[in-house]
Amino acid sequence: MDSTERYTRWINNLTPGQLLTQVFTSYGPTVIMPTWFCSREWFCHVGKFDEGGKGVPEDLLFFYEHIRKGGGVFRVDQCLLQYRYHPQAATHSVLEETIWNHRVRFLEDRALKHWRSFTIWNAGKQGRKLYRSLSPANQKKVAAFCDVDENKIAKGFYTYQESKERRKPQIPIQHFRDATPPFIICVKLDLTGGGFEENLATLDLKEGLDYYHFN
Repeated sequence: MDSTERYTRWINNLTPGQLLTQVFTSYGPTVIMPTWFCSREWFCHVGKFDEGGKGVPEDLLFFYEHIRKGGGVFRVDQCLLQYRYHPQAATHSVLEETIWNHRVRFLEDRALKHWRSFTIWNAGKQGRKLYRSLSPANQKKVAAFCDVDENKIAKGFYTYQESKERRKPQIPIQHFRDATPPFIICVKLDLTGGGFEENLATLDLKEGLDYYHFN
């Protein structure tokens, strides 16, 4: 299954509540951008699009500012238009790292500032990258990483070697069943044959309260 197929399934099957809780994922806005509509008054209130030029993710930034100012997200479940996607589209000029940095700052602003501590679900590459990208204050809130990979768990902890502190931080790595919520989940949805989703369901947690997806 390719990423476009997974994205299509994700964007079309979000529940009304997930239109707001899943705004942190790598997929971006939870309503496909070319179909957005709102009042002119609200558009001007949010602040219009950032016309900084090539490489600026103006739709993502507008969406984030819309959320910050209390905007809701709703989906009309019928075909409104056809969108032609082509290789020369401006979206291809936006660097992945630029989007990543905006996503991390938005996560910190909207979720992490309300938590005293949290667990990063994924002791692998993506989870460690998120940890390294956090502000020092939010790094200190990370109680543990959690995973299902016995090899990662057996290591016991992750050492943040890039830290400027004399004593390098060591963050425990636990099995997900032993970890304490809330979680920031750095595992991609719809990619493990349902294994991850089943594991998450066994914990009986509430999305938007006990965890957010940041896959």
